[in-house]
Amino acid sequence: MEITRMNIFNRRRTAGFTLIELMIVVAIIGILAAIAIPKFADLVTKSKESAVKGSLGSLRSAISIYYSDTEGIFPDGSAGNLAASLTTNGKYLMLIPNIGIPKPANHNNGNTVVTTVADPAGAAQWYYCSSQGFAAVSCTHTDTKTSTWSTW
Repeated sequence: MEITRMNIFNRRRTAGFTLIELMIVVAIIGILAAIAIPKFADLVTKSKESAVKGSLGSLRSAISIYYSDTEGIFPDGSAGNLAASLTTNGKYLMLIPNIGIPKPANHNNGNTVVTTVADPAGAAQWYYCSSQGFAAVSCTHTDTKTSTWSTW
């Protein structure tokens, strides 16, 4: 059987992708990954910030309930007494929550791990004013929304 020029052109093209098509798809996936990875890193930082806000809300709620139970007296804020007042018998809190503040890229001496009021080394990062019953995060760098942590 003789292969003629006509038979070669009439053959059906086999299914598949050309090399240029595959290179275009790989380039598009690379561009999408370059956009998505930084966004994912921001989500991790935002989730850590949300955890700190949740811990702060729990602490403030416990202080408010203590204030109501003691008929207008805030817990003592001296070293370790806040923890003792709020965690005795687990009535208000089981423990004072530890918080982890994510270190921002532009802050060289930010705190990556923050301890609680009851920290014996004095590196506590909760701010508590016993005369007003006010609790805040004792940190002055900004979060992902450019708000200072201590203003929450």
